[in-house]
Order: sequence, then C-alpha cells, then structure tokens
Amino acid sequence: MMSKPKIVFLDSAALAGPGDLDWSPLREGTEFTEYPRTPQHLISERAAEADIVITNKCRLTADLLAEMKSVRLILEAATGFDNIDTTAARSLGIDVCNVAGYARMPVAQTVVGYLLDHCNRVAAYAAESRAGHWAESKDFCRLDHPTLELDGKRISIVGFGSIGSTLAAMLLPFGAKVCAVSSKLQEALPEGVKKISLEEAFATSFAVSLHCPLTPATREFVNRDLLARSRRGLVLINTARGGVVHEQDVADALTTGTLGAYYADVLSQEPPRPDNPLLTAPHSHITPHIAWATREARTRIILSLAANIRAFAEGRPLTNVVNP
Repeated sequence: MMSKPKIVFLDSAALAGPGDLDWSPLREGTEFTEYPRTPQHLISERAAEADIVITNKCRLTADLLAEMKSVRLILEAATGFDNIDTTAARSLGIDVCNVAGYARMPVAQTVVGYLLDHCNRVAAYAAESRAGHWAESKDFCRLDHPTLELDGKRISIVGFGSIGSTLAAMLLPFGAKVCAVSSKLQEALPEGVKKISLEEAFATSFAVSLHCPLTPATREFVNRDLLARSRRGLVLINTARGGVVHEQDVADALTTGTLGAYYADVLSQEPPRPDNPLLTAPHSHITPHIAWATREARTRIILSLAANIRAFAEGRPLTNVVNP
C-alpha cells in the first residue's frame, strides 16, 4: 500500500468552474498539487515527481510521457482521452483511466432545453419583453413568433450510446416520435424508438440531434451535400464534437433557410476564432461547451478520480482503464 501518493492536476480550471466544488476527496491521504492551467512547455516540469497525473485537456505526448519517470497513473478528468498517447503510456507501464458516463444526464437535458427554447421561443420572447415590446402591446399577449409542440414531431438521434438513449427516454413522454440512427438492431432499441437511416433522418425529421464520436468517418459528415437533401427548416443540434459538421456549410444552410436553427455546445476550435461563421449566422445558438458541466456532473468526475486514486494507493484494480 502506498502512503500519500503525489498527485498533480495539470489543468483544474475547466473542472473548477465558479468555485462550487468540494476538492477534499482528491486531497484526502494524498500530496495534492493543482494548477488551473499548464502550458505545454511546463507539463514535464510540473509532473516530474508525481505518481499520478490528472489532466482534462493537456496533451500528453509520447515524448512528454517518456520524461515522466515517476508517473504510474494518468487520470483523464473527462470521457474523451485523445489528448493522451495511450499506446506510449502502456509501453512505459503507465495506466490511463477516464471517467465514463458522468455527463449523460446533463447533456441530454441540454438538448431538451434547446428543443424547448426553439419550440416556445423562450429566449426571444424574454429579450423582447426586457426591451419593452410586451409593455407596448395592444393585447394581453404578444404573439410575434409561432410556438410549437413536441408532440407528434419526429426527432432523430444520431448515435445511440448512453447520452442518446437517455435523450430518447426524456423525449418520449413529450409524445415525440423518436428515431435512432445507430448500428444497433431494431430489437436492441427501447420500445418507442424506431431505427432509420441517416438520409431518412435528415430528410424527414423536425430535429436531428448528433451524439456520435468524432472519427475519420464522421468528420464533417454533416456538409453541403447532406444538408441539400434535408427537410427544409430542420433543427440541427450538436452536443457531440464540433468537427462532425462542416461549419461554413451549416452557416450557409442557416442563411438560406435550409436549416431552421442550429443549436450547438461544441465548435471545431475551442475557444473559437472570432470569425467562426456560426457565431453570427442567423438562427445559430451557440453555448460555450457547458452541457456537461453541471455541479452534479463535475462532482461525479471528482468522486470517480478519487476512487481510482484510492485503488491505486491500495493496490486494488482500477476502473475505466482505457489502455489495458
């Protein structure tokens, strides 16, 4: 059993948020050092004597890993771990663990929030009321924008993992006709969810929500060609990865009305370039990668990290090892 493992958290700022978290599970029984952010050239120096390195976005390359002579465990404070050379880590005897499933509820909830905002025009009406429009109305209400019901609307989910299936469970009680674009067979899908093709989803749905990983096959698969075959006025939602859409093509489709709205919590570059076309395109609603970040979800990350730290210190098996 190891007493007081030395832990370095390289970029805690992303997790810290507005200062609403309890960090004590990571500090108990450890020598814990945290840095809000670590530039690439300081990673090796700061991790030099650590037993465990925690990272959220810092890139841990093969060269950097080779310099970390004392490190035996890397904990990714997220689900995606493409910032770590896991093959190099394994060759050096370093286990890499991520945190799986912590954000399925808040991300699915965010998608429902987007849909309700679009259907009920909450943000638009609230902004106009602040600007005095309702006070100037001749009637008790002011119906400048049409509102819609989700009941009976086809909503297609592209990618049916834990987040996609959680979203489906949230949408079915609204009366939505939920469809899935998935490698799963129809009989493996929940009751009330219909398997359809990607082409059918874009051509026939009221809304399409993207929940697929970013791979060479999915990079910019939502592009001019696919959008040209879409139902006019389609609502497109992206809480997956910014790179799964061709951003200029989406902006163009918003301008022409091919897309009725685009809601996204992710962009191809984060933070975005000021000239990213989606920041100014009509009916584009971009949130700053916060769908995952409820206090409850960030607490789940801390508790998962702490559990693996205890297992490491006590010589017990680790969970969520991504480079076995």
